[in-house]
Amino acid sequence: MGAIQQEQTHVRRSSSMSFAMRWNHETLRLTLIVSVSSIAMILLFMLMLSGTAAKKVTVIVNGQESVIVTKQGELQHLLDEQKIAVGEHDYISQGPGSRLRNGDRITIEHAKPVQLTADGETKTVFTVGKTVGHVLNEQNVPVGELDKVNPAVDAALPTDGAIQVVRVKKETEEVSEPIAFDVEKKNDPQLPKGKEKTVQEGQEGLLLKTKEKLYEDGKLIAEQVIDEKVKSGSVNKIVAIGTKNPVVALSASSPNTQDVIKSGVSFGVKQVINNATLTAYSAGVASTGKSAEHPQYGLTSSGTKVMEGRTIAVDPNVIPLGWWVYIDGLGFRRAEDTGSAIKGNKIDVYFDSNDYANRFGTKRGYTIYVIGPKKPTAD
Repeated sequence: MGAIQQEQTHVRRSSSMSFAMRWNHETLRLTLIVSVSSIAMILLFMLMLSGTAAKKVTVIVNGQESVIVTKQGELQHLLDEQKIAVGEHDYISQGPGSRLRNGDRITIEHAKPVQLTADGETKTVFTVGKTVGHVLNEQNVPVGELDKVNPAVDAALPTDGAIQVVRVKKETEEVSEPIAFDVEKKNDPQLPKGKEKTVQEGQEGLLLKTKEKLYEDGKLIAEQVIDEKVKSGSVNKIVAIGTKNPVVALSASSPNTQDVIKSGVSFGVKQVINNATLTAYSAGVASTGKSAEHPQYGLTSSGTKVMEGRTIAVDPNVIPLGWWVYIDGLGFRRAEDTGSAIKGNKIDVYFDSNDYANRFGTKRGYTIYVIGPKKPTAD
């Protein structure tokens, strides 16, 4: 029985020690919790005190710097307090919800609207940049080497807020153009006068041109030839012009080739001379070499006395002496004289005045109607 009692006494002592140990651990844990909570409360209290304490901050709005003393703890509250609006496109150096600290510097830039025209589109964008280049970079608008920007890329933002980018493009194009041939005329003494004959046909050449074309926003505004070369030359057309005077064997019995009406008179024509040349002469020394004292002064080679309004000198191989002609612009005249310089389709018209004959000069392109030995009348 005594042994059993000893065992019971040992059990009681062990339980008492275990309870003591548990109590000590629990007390320590509670002590730690209370300590941590106290420290947190102190820190929170200090934080609250610092949030409500006066702070000196610097606010820079669009380059204008202001020093503000505030008790606000959050940036947004300061902005509201100072009535500083910040839009969605504006720049602010730190978030509106950030805590304020003494000595903070807050930078705000208000965005400006800009009308940007590029690639066929005009849109309104907002920027806080200072130059045109900043806007183009922000909007990812590339500028080519030839493109035009108005205002220039390095220029300050325009007062009217308009920026235009003009796309400039150069293209080269090769085109071919014909080279016209010339007509070369050569006198042919074997061909009757007034006749023409093609000796060689003309042929166009070919010219290759390289053109540079300038486009602005797809519209052609200028072009210039920067190179050209002849691929094939032209070949001239050669025309023979007859100079041989026809042998005219006119007589009173020669048939009329046509009937005409001139100056109200109808008459038959035996021959028409086109492109005749007219000159003038008088009876004096300057034209004939004869003075008024000369026995043949004023006499024609046909023996008639010169008369203004009637006498002309002709080539008798073309117009027979004594025959009447009609000259457009002068009227009826009679072939009564000759001259060493009067050959072919050339006629010398007589005038009494030597001065007038000199002023008459040389007239070309006249038409002569050869009539015959009898002057036509209105009857």
